[in-house]
Amino acid sequence: MDIYEQIVQLRREGRRGAVATITTARGSIPSFQTAKMLVRDDGSIAGTIGGGCVEAEVWQAAREVMEQEKPRTLTFNLNQNPKDDTGLVCGGTLEVYVEPILPIPQLYIFGAGHVAHNVYKVARLAGFDVTVVDDRDGYANRERFPEAKDVIAEDFDLALKRVDATESAYIAIVTRGHRDDMRVLRWAVQTPARYVGMIGSRRKVLTIYKELEAEWIPAELFERVKSPIGLEIGAVTPEEIAVAIVAEMIAFRRNTDVSAIEKRKQNAPSKAASELTS
Repeated sequence: MDIYEQIVQLRREGRRGAVATITTARGSIPSFQTAKMLVRDDGSIAGTIGGGCVEAEVWQAAREVMEQEKPRTLTFNLNQNPKDDTGLVCGGTLEVYVEPILPIPQLYIFGAGHVAHNVYKVARLAGFDVTVVDDRDGYANRERFPEAKDVIAEDFDLALKRVDATESAYIAIVTRGHRDDMRVLRWAVQTPARYVGMIGSRRKVLTIYKELEAEWIPAELFERVKSPIGLEIGAVTPEEIAVAIVAEMIAFRRNTDVSAIEKRKQNAPSKAASELTS
């Protein structure tokens, strides 16, 4: 399996990695221009850019690149000065471009009503693979969600057993009622999902938190839940709410600092979100 096939496989598995490519080579170097090395999220590698301390330094940079999700260019001067021995005494210069390999973001939408349908449409345009879950087959079906990766129409408790929410997953809880939202949130906060958001007024959200805490679910697990879900942009219609929700997920996907946005949300919770879930 060549390195490109391994990159595709890594993404399909929902895993991260980084690819290092020699972009510039001058003089004598231990490899060749365009040589590539894949570093996976478990630290294993495929391919090589020449070995030695240079490769070790690139490996470390690759680990940082996949964590920060931002590319980096490294420059190495390989000379014969013993004090600067890199393990590759060749006398040339090379530049290595290290870029992150990120999994296709997986979005799980719980609920298949008006808001959910619009979240699905906007998220698809933004590059998310979408799975829709609802206990009503009249709503959760291929006619309404033709481009979804999967559509699950069964009781939420049963459906949750089929969902593997990895650390690259996004979860949007927009069911039609308080009890279903709570059932899904109980599961969601105990997953490693990157993003968990739940629709509803702040009063409803606090009520759900208290009920789950009474079940001995640690309160700190709710600190990462984005609820009311979505950026505060004054959204009213299902279409506008969907844009606000996906915008917030994109902010997390791109590691945007949303602290100021969060403060605005706390001061101005959505008025319409809790009324448009079915």
